[in-house]
Amino acid sequence: MKLKVIVLVSALAFQLTALAAQTDAVARPSVAAQLDALQAQITSLQAEIHSLQAQAKVKAAPQTAAAASPASATASASAEDSAALARDFQSMHEQVNNLTLKTDSLEDAATTGPLAGLSVTGYIDPLYLYNRAQHSGGFQFLNHDPGVYDYFESQIGDVYLDIKKTFGVGPLAPAAEIVIQPNRGVGSTLTNGHGSVGNNILTQADVTVPLNSLTTFTAGLLQSPIGYEPLPSNQMLTLTHNLLYDFSEPAGMVGIGLKGNNAIFTHFWQVYLANEQLRTAGAIVNGPNDTSQSNWVPSLSARFDDALSTALDIGVAGMIGRSTLFSPCANPGGYGYQCNASTPFGMMRYVETDLTYTRDKLQLNAQLDYGEQQKGAYDGGTARWYGISLQGHKKWTSTWLGHMGATLRFDYLNDTANGGGAPNILYGLSGGNPSVNATSGFGIDPACFSASTRNGTECKGATHYDITADLLFFPTQQITVKFEYRHDQANHPVFLMNDGTYSRANDILATQFIYSF
Repeated sequence: MKLKVIVLVSALAFQLTALAAQTDAVARPSVAAQLDALQAQITSLQAEIHSLQAQAKVKAAPQTAAAASPASATASASAEDSAALARDFQSMHEQVNNLTLKTDSLEDAATTGPLAGLSVTGYIDPLYLYNRAQHSGGFQFLNHDPGVYDYFESQIGDVYLDIKKTFGVGPLAPAAEIVIQPNRGVGSTLTNGHGSVGNNILTQADVTVPLNSLTTFTAGLLQSPIGYEPLPSNQMLTLTHNLLYDFSEPAGMVGIGLKGNNAIFTHFWQVYLANEQLRTAGAIVNGPNDTSQSNWVPSLSARFDDALSTALDIGVAGMIGRSTLFSPCANPGGYGYQCNASTPFGMMRYVETDLTYTRDKLQLNAQLDYGEQQKGAYDGGTARWYGISLQGHKKWTSTWLGHMGATLRFDYLNDTANGGGAPNILYGLSGGNPSVNATSGFGIDPACFSASTRNGTECKGATHYDITADLLFFPTQQITVKFEYRHDQANHPVFLMNDGTYSRANDILATQFIYSF
């Protein structure tokens, strides 16, 4: 019995030492359960000690009754045994008390300590990509190129680190969250008030404060609530993002918002007041004679989701607000592509609806959207664009290859009105033609531009679609491997080839390794 107690004490000490070392996000959720188990073992150990004490008393009684007859040497040995047993009992009591104190300390640390409520998750997603138009191929990772955004690199090939701290316990505990994506995140295209790219490493930085069990206030750098596709690579079912995500939807914003749901979690809503997209401060545009104009009117964004069942969710989202015109003008005072607008801002309106259906190992997504920006088109008129994205994904288990999946996606984006253009579709940033986005495949026909006597203002913009096929493998819970073939096609030759000519199509082949932690 004594040996059993010593073994139990040693095992408890080992478990407490291991438990104290658990500080990562995966281990911490089980701390409470392990503490409960330790308490139960301590209680059992105390019961064992009481049992030993009782047995010792029973044995001591006959020894006392027979003390007159045996020799004095036997009595002396019995006294020594009793003293040793008493010391063992005392030592065991001290160990149990120490274990109890350590357990209480761990319970306090788990609920009120500096690491309580802290989680650190994320992933890295290096990839290899071949681009037919550029006749280039190579590994792509940590590719720091501020302000440059193309569909074949967008927000992939980076480190993604999500740090979240919850202050307290329960549904009303506030929380702060910071998402670091130093090279290809939202921060790579964030601009300050004067439009300069600031090499920002943050994709998200916000605080959430529950007002009650159904409503939460949030403030900071917020991710866009629009569309069916998430930003993180380890949540995407394809390697590249869809066309609407890249070029149609409003992106991240700095501001405040409210979000909530009904009591049975079937309706969800979000409302935000913020700067125009991708601005860390209100936009200020310089004019002639040291004058300036400011976009002091906040944008309003909102989203509503209706969970019709556990499998089907339908969402509707929109945004309205003034947006800064892209103005490649040599002299201040004229704005827009043709530098003939009197104000540097145009009212932007955007609305979309999306659907997500999930049943067993099948997922279907669809999105339809429409947007416009006054004075934002290439000819100086209103830019209008609309598009659709359809995606299907199926998972299965192969005898030889294990867990795997396949995704097929079709995207279409029409940007023909008034020569095309949009807040997220900018012309003239690459190549020598100011009327096309030569790397992502938008703009007017170069032949129409060359033949025009009016700087191409009578030409139409392009329609652009893509067909994307992905094969995914899931060898472990942390690892995802993707293989993708993507074909992009436009109705104008707006893809700049490596030989200086323009093509109506481009193809990419890519593979991506994602390790999540």
